[in-house]
Order: sequence, then structure tokens, then C-alpha cells
Amino acid sequence: MAIAADLIRGHTDTIILAQLTHGDSYGYNIKRVIQQITGGQYELKEATLYTAFRRLEQNGLIVSYWGDENTGARRRYYSITSAGRAYYETLLAEWEYSRNIIEQLIR
Repeated sequence: MAIAADLIRGHTDTIILAQLTHGDSYGYNIKRVIQQITGGQYELKEATLYTAFRRLEQNGLIVSYWGDENTGARRRYYSITSAGRAYYETLLAEWEYSRNIIEQLIR
């Protein structure tokens, strides 16, 4: 059973920023890692991922740069900024608060 996209919607930025706290990465790798972490239960669509990258970069939460791969296509890498780390911590706290409230409501 795959997780409903409606449950994840609104948390895309948090998910992406969480992955970037582990180090710089590129879009396809982040997409793949999310699939691996969830055991294939969730797939972040490419359109959603790249729209989020643009939004996060415009807001100064991430920066991008071109990799210098010697073979294959060049990759655009993304790195979280200090503002992005602070925002991620805020989003994480909001998630924990919301999760606790929802757990109280459905038990």
C-alpha cells in the first residue's frame, strides 16, 4: 500500500530540506533516496521536486551549482543554506506539534 499523496502534500519542502541536511545532492538522487527510505511507499514526482527546488532557491533556503562530472550529463547539485537549516528546524517543530495533535484526535 502506497501512502496517499494528500498526506504528504504540504511537507515537500520539509522532506527535501531533511535530505539536504545530510549533504549536497542532485534531484534524481534525492528522489531515489526518498523511494528507498520509504521502501517504495512514496515517490516524489519530478515536477513537484523541481518546482520545490526553484521555490526553495528563490527563498534563499538552498543554493544550486553545476557538478563537474567527467562522464555523463552534468548534474545540478543543491545545498542547504543556514537560513534553510533554520527553516527546516521550524518545519520539523511544526510537524511534531501537528503530529501530536492529530494523534490525540484520532485515538
